Amino acid sequence: MNEFTAVNVETIRPETVADRIASVLREAISGGELRSGVVLRQDELAARFGFSRMPVRDALRLLESEGLVTIHPTKGAFVARMDAREIAEIYSIRSLLETEALRQSYAGLTTADLDRAATLLAKIDAETDVGRWGTLNKQFHMTLYGACQNERLIGLIATHHDAADRYVRVLLSSLDYEQQSQEEHRALLKACRDRNIDAASAILQLHLIEGSRKLSAAAPSS
Repeated sequence: MNEFTAVNVETIRPETVADRIASVLREAISGGELRSGVVLRQDELAARFGFSRMPVRDALRLLESEGLVTIHPTKGAFVARMDAREIAEIYSIRSLLETEALRQSYAGLTTADLDRAATLLAKIDAETDVGRWGTLNKQFHMTLYGACQNERLIGLIATHHDAADRYVRVLLSSLDYEQQSQEEHRALLKACRDRNIDAASAILQLHLIEGSRKLSAAAPSS
């Protein structure tokens, strides 16, 4: 199995072990250290993290729910194959969920919320680490949905952002898309400041469609 950087998990409370193991593996997958098709053996992971197989198994199931890991009844767990079809599926779901969350959130967005979103855009402009860019991009979007009172909806959006994160990290670094993405972000933020929800929803939908198109064109087809 490919090498990846782990964190000190010795002081993790028992109830958070699976989540923390999943976090380390998620970072390794999104960062390209664990590539598509790599087998994730529970015994090896348990030995590496210093825990039993149970939290490792739970962590793998969590990552399976995010689309990052595939678990086969006989072949075991492995890093999920990433392709253009999956990108299209993820972004289609994101478009449905996020435009609805924005509509539920926009009336409750404060000036402080919108200023926070603007600060995140400035951080994206200054950031050269693609991995960090992905994190800031998620924070920007989630800030605009912060006033949405539907926790299940927000949870689903966060899950699909995590599923898309590895595409953003692996593919965005080789695509000339960051400037266009930022222009779309700023147009979205302006529409939110203007309290024009129809324009904001349309901009968000087009932003996600364009991101899907760019990423799908660069990803291997199944």
